[in-house]
Amino acid sequence: MQAESKRGSCRLSRKSHHRRALQIIVLSPPPELFPKRFPQGCRTKSIHMRLSIFSRLISGYLALFILMAAIGLYTVLQIRRVDAITRDIMEVDNLILDSEKQLADSLFSQIRYERKYIITKDPALYRHFLAAGSDYSACLGRIISAADSPVKKAFLLGAEGHYRKYRTLFEEEAKYIQDNKHYSQDWFRGEKAKAVEAVMEDLKELRLQCRQDTYSKVKKLRQAGTDARKFMAVLGGAALFIGVAMPLFITKSITRPIFLMVGRTREIANGIFKSDLNISSPPEIGELAGAFNSMCGKLSRLDKMKSDFFSSMSHELRTPLASIKEGTNLLLDDLGEETTEKRRKLLTIISEESDRLIGLVNSLMDLSKMEAGMMDFHFAESDITRLLDKAVAETELLSGAKGIVLEREYERDLPGIRMDEERMLQALRNLIGNAVKFTPGMGTVTVSAAEVEGAVKISVSDTGPGIPTGDLSLIFEKFQQSSLTDVPYRTKGTGLGLAIVKHVITAHGGKVWAESGPGKGSSFFIVLPL
Repeated sequence: MQAESKRGSCRLSRKSHHRRALQIIVLSPPPELFPKRFPQGCRTKSIHMRLSIFSRLISGYLALFILMAAIGLYTVLQIRRVDAITRDIMEVDNLILDSEKQLADSLFSQIRYERKYIITKDPALYRHFLAAGSDYSACLGRIISAADSPVKKAFLLGAEGHYRKYRTLFEEEAKYIQDNKHYSQDWFRGEKAKAVEAVMEDLKELRLQCRQDTYSKVKKLRQAGTDARKFMAVLGGAALFIGVAMPLFITKSITRPIFLMVGRTREIANGIFKSDLNISSPPEIGELAGAFNSMCGKLSRLDKMKSDFFSSMSHELRTPLASIKEGTNLLLDDLGEETTEKRRKLLTIISEESDRLIGLVNSLMDLSKMEAGMMDFHFAESDITRLLDKAVAETELLSGAKGIVLEREYERDLPGIRMDEERMLQALRNLIGNAVKFTPGMGTVTVSAAEVEGAVKISVSDTGPGIPTGDLSLIFEKFQQSSLTDVPYRTKGTGLGLAIVKHVITAHGGKVWAESGPGKGSSFFIVLPL
């Protein structure tokens, strides 16, 4: 009794020790798994070598603003240039041309008054001559002040000098007439004609010069319009290019890292925890990538801890379970006839539950090895038909007990496949046993196989409750089962069988997937390359 008490206390001590160790592993992970900061080098590189998203947007908008400001400034300058040339034409050249006609008309009026006065000697005509002369002088003064070139002023000054000569000659002649003195009319007439002819010649040259200047200024307007169109086309093209290229560049610099992170997120969802995401631009996303890498590193270490824990626990559980199983069998063998049926039944239940726990522990160990890449596969060319027959035969007892029809629809001459027989048989057992387990009584499970396009396609179909579409990708993950819970024959499982199937088939270079829907049954497919 004392020995048994000591053994019991030792087992309790070991149990308490394992429990405390489990609590330490789960509740107190090593501090290095949770670094408080991201790698300093990555952060410094991100901040100092790349522009932030805000800086990129501001730079792009500033470039567009400067370009639009340049277009606006150039447009204002061109408008001012055109306005200056137009105003010059209107206020100078057109004014001179109009005034030149007035000068000519005024001069001709003075000549008429002058000739009539010489003939009639009427003082009123002389006064009209003086009034016309005043208008002529005022108009000539306006033109001289408005002239915008030395050539025009020279012609105007020349016309002014010749006009003064003409007027001086007439005033002298008028004085002779008023004093009734004799004078040479022919000489005065000839000199006045020469002076008038010189005035008209100067006005003619002035008119030609104004027209030439107007033509030159119109050419400048035309050239200004051409230059403006070319410049605006260049600036418009540059603005269009920047307006299109800048958003594309900024959008790509933002969306590309996000797409990379989305892809990495999908990998994490599939259990791949790589911490090599290197994004340094823009800095904000670079910081997020650093946090992402830190998270992946911690998840990877935690996943390894979990796998190590399951492997260790499975190994530790397997030994005492095997002892319990062996001890139960020995007790069953040593029972005499006097043992009650109730005791025999209890021992039988203990033996069956021990078998179930041993199977669960074996599955955990296999899955842990597969996830860690430590499972050894021994490949050799084998007959897949023989393995299908064996897996179906092993499941017939369970299917017969539930009244399920187990049908075989595959040919006997399927080509050989290079595979690990033990692991492939384990996958087929899990797949067929899973179908029988989740199919209600009086249902049907069909196993079929055929050669298709250089591969062997195996399918296991059942008439069970089906699987929701959203769960089809989850059921191949460990500890995951269908979320369909509103059926009376719902069967609980460990969620390890299909995960093992996926690892085994993937290790053989094949593919496995499921097709189903609520109330439509389920079909699982395996494709193995030849």
